[in-house]
Amino acid sequence: MGSEEGYLRTDKSNRASGRAGLTIVIVLLVAAIVIIAGVLPRMRARAELRTTTNELAIPSVTVIHPKMGAPQTEIVLPGNIQAFTDSPIYARTNGYLKKWYADIGAHVKQGDLLAEIETPEVDQQLEQARADLNTAQANFNLSKITASRYQDLAKSDSVSKQDVDNATGDFEAKKAMVESAQSNVNRLLQMQSFEKIYAPFDGVITARNTDVGHLINSGASGPANELFHIASLNKLRVFINVPQEDSASTRPGLTADLTFQEFPGKKFKGTLVRTAESIDPASRTLLVEVDVDNKDGKLLPGAYTEVHLQAPPATPAVILPVTALIFRAQGLQAGVVDSNNRAQLRNITLGRDYGNEVEVVSGLKQQDQVIVNPPDSLVDGEELRIVPPGGSEQPSSPEAAKTSDR
Repeated sequence: MGSEEGYLRTDKSNRASGRAGLTIVIVLLVAAIVIIAGVLPRMRARAELRTTTNELAIPSVTVIHPKMGAPQTEIVLPGNIQAFTDSPIYARTNGYLKKWYADIGAHVKQGDLLAEIETPEVDQQLEQARADLNTAQANFNLSKITASRYQDLAKSDSVSKQDVDNATGDFEAKKAMVESAQSNVNRLLQMQSFEKIYAPFDGVITARNTDVGHLINSGASGPANELFHIASLNKLRVFINVPQEDSASTRPGLTADLTFQEFPGKKFKGTLVRTAESIDPASRTLLVEVDVDNKDGKLLPGAYTEVHLQAPPATPAVILPVTALIFRAQGLQAGVVDSNNRAQLRNITLGRDYGNEVEVVSGLKQQDQVIVNPPDSLVDGEELRIVPPGGSEQPSSPEAAKTSDR
């Protein structure tokens, strides 16, 4: 009996101990489940918060591709029309104006008679020179006969050798005097030919500064007087000063359009024919000549014009909005997003300023993704998130894409 009771007591205590252990295990499991159920969401939330915070710390930027610059650049410069050939006409002899045949506005051809001058002094000098020539010619003929006779007499030893040499020398001297007198006559004949003034080329008389009876001075004894002014207008010259920055692209053969206030809406075609090939150190410009056809005579020398020169850019350029520029101590820069969504700060060189846009001649290419309105804190190598204009954000990494999907 006693042993059975002891066995029963032991069995009961074992059962109680087993139940207690099971209860403890169940309690621990429940506690673990509760803890896991409470901690894991928090840990997950913390991880998501950390990821979201890191994503929010990445700057969002909008990018554009630069536009290619125009294949030709229009350079607008002021110019003055000049006649292709322009010349004053002076007299080459002294006298009085006898008659003039062309007034201002007259269209003349090369060789047309413009005026006649009376030169009585030249005429008298020519008469005297002709008389001197006749005298020299008579003396020459006599000397020639004498020399011939002495040479014949010398064959029979009738005269001395000295007499023959004297006669021959006198003959040579008289011959030289004839040539001198003939040259003087030719000179005066040429001076007499200057009594008539002819047009040196086809053109228009733009000025007449003399009249009948005026004293004409050729300039030998004082300042010469300009009688006429003639200009050739079939082709005109336009000289312009191209700034140094455009001089590299300014070459002969370029086309140019000329506009005038008196011809609104009309353009006259011209061609750049030559340059000075030298920069003027005073103005830092290149002197350029543009020729324009004027066979219809509509354009007048001395007129003001605007020359629109079509010049290719010296270097390929791209166009950027001014909002993409970064002004820092390192110089002018632009932000570019590379293939890894990292920022690159590039130094750039500007060309022309168009107001809201600028021309960039170096530092950028058309395929670059340039940041518009870059943040002030942008640094080189910084990770960026690209935001398309008017669209949703573009994830900067696969993890960010998963986060945004959740």
